[in-house]
Amino acid sequence: MSNNFLNSTLKLTQYYQSLGNRTIQQLEEDDLHWTPGKDGNSIAVLVRHVVGNIHSRFTNFLTEDGEKPWRNRDSEFEDDLLNKSEIIAKWNEGWEQLQNVLKDLTETDLEKTVYIRNEGHSVTEAIQRQLAHYAYHVGQIVVIGKMIRGNAWQSLSIPKNQSDIFNKKKFEQEKQIKHFTDNE
Repeated sequence: MSNNFLNSTLKLTQYYQSLGNRTIQQLEEDDLHWTPGKDGNSIAVLVRHVVGNIHSRFTNFLTEDGEKPWRNRDSEFEDDLLNKSEIIAKWNEGWEQLQNVLKDLTETDLEKTVYIRNEGHSVTEAIQRQLAHYAYHVGQIVVIGKMIRGNAWQSLSIPKNQSDIFNKKKFEQEKQIKHFTDNE
């Protein structure tokens, strides 16, 4: 089961990274700094925050608290990533760090305890906690992208009014066991 957990988790991180990348690719540089409301965050800020969180949580993942003393979380909410290529590079750098950590974990590691702000988690729980956090922010990035693009938005999943066609193709195939992202 643990190999399945680690493999599935790795595929999910690649999927979430891809959703962010595919959203960012649809947007102009200025769009990445657009903020939905007074207290909202731009995509650039969300990228900075997710990457800052990944760096903190997954640097020396098994041996240090996930909230590093060098992390300045509040500064992650400042929009100082200047251009689209910098935003994409930062986004991919964070996900690459997380994926490298996941690739290096063993079944035995899953039984260990790690800490986030002095709260103990099994390695599995800590990974699930962070994956839920990242999915939450990736969802925000996608929604902001859809708001900006409007009718020009290119769907990242099944487009509206295409469910019947999609399902028909799926049910024409033989049953198989695979990760849902294998078709991405």
